[in-house]
Amino acid sequence: MVSDQCRRWGLEIDGSSLHGSNALVVPVRRGPQGYMLRLAPPGDDVDQEAAALRFWDGRGTVRLFDVDPISRAMLLERLDSSRSLQSEPLAAAVSVIAHLVGELAVPAPSDVLSTAAIAASHVEAFERDWLALGGPTPRHQLDIALRLAEERAEAPASNLAVDGDLHCEQVLAGDRAPWLIVDPVLCRGDREYDFARVLWERLDELGEDSDIVKLVEAFVRASEVPSDRARCWIVLRSMSYLLWGIPRGLTWDPPKCQRLLNLFS
Repeated sequence: MVSDQCRRWGLEIDGSSLHGSNALVVPVRRGPQGYMLRLAPPGDDVDQEAAALRFWDGRGTVRLFDVDPISRAMLLERLDSSRSLQSEPLAAAVSVIAHLVGELAVPAPSDVLSTAAIAASHVEAFERDWLALGGPTPRHQLDIALRLAEERAEAPASNLAVDGDLHCEQVLAGDRAPWLIVDPVLCRGDREYDFARVLWERLDELGEDSDIVKLVEAFVRASEVPSDRARCWIVLRSMSYLLWGIPRGLTWDPPKCQRLLNLFS
């Protein structure tokens, strides 16, 4: 597949292949210009991924140069795959995330998924999924999550663009900008929607609960999002991921989500 795509696009392989959780990425070159050839597995919605990259067009994100939906291939700007925000000190990483959240927040298409719609889906699913797992959290935490989900579902909708999958491993160092996002998921609504993922993925670096609170406050100040709304989404995302992860056999992240729920609900 790599050879076929290189032939179609006139590319030469220019380094060792890489991968994330579900895609193959190969450094390639066309003349003097280096790129990354990304091949997604069957089932991935490459059209949707390409649409997100076209929408932001390099504004805080990696640039898309070509796409072949049939082959599930994209030709992308070359970034430094050896350096992600995951390797940066957490306080510095949060500052970068806050900047990127603001950079992405431009008027979004009205037909993309909204954070209000996601909250509404939580209203429908949380209790059902919680009961199916035999109540994996204290009941009062479920009740708080349901109340917050109702609030965000009924709040006036924002039309600002949001990356629905923004965390440290998805941000790579670049030449055109210090840090750029790969694999963004285009949504609209609350800018702080996915900050909880940044927290739980690096929660082991934070010893005391007060350290977590300080980090949230730093993100709120830098991104200029409402503090209560940021805490709301930490609860919602943590409950959502915990209820999703336990039946799928995840063992690392659900306890971290529980720690966030204990702190913020």
